[in-house]
Amino acid sequence: MKILVAYVGGLDVDKAVLEVAKAHAKAFGATLYVASSMEKVSERERTSLEKTEKHLAYVKESLEAEGIACETHVLVRGLTPGEDIVDFANDQKVDEIIIGIEKKSKVGKLLFGSNAQYIILESACPVVAVK
Repeated sequence: MKILVAYVGGLDVDKAVLEVAKAHAKAFGATLYVASSMEKVSERERTSLEKTEKHLAYVKESLEAEGIACETHVLVRGLTPGEDIVDFANDQKVDEIIIGIEKKSKVGKLLFGSNAQYIILESACPVVAVK
């Protein structure tokens, strides 16, 4: 089984997403694909790219220390994060996508962010939303 984790890095919900992903990987003997999406990388975004790569390296190291097979990917393909995650999931033929939802207002709880909404509606596989 292949599980794709949409990882932003730096959000409070990322920790919860990784905990759910670890539980699913252990239960199903799955390989985790942890991916972050960036629409573009210019000189201004270079620091953000390096920070993301460091986050992903740490995540990979900690998952592999727990015996979980893991690959990390930084997606820079000029797409929105939602499109990037769905396309990557299709390319890798993943069985499940795990995403984080971070909305705190009463109205925000009714509506997902546009990327999360895109992933939920357009994904060919089940999507687990974690808050």
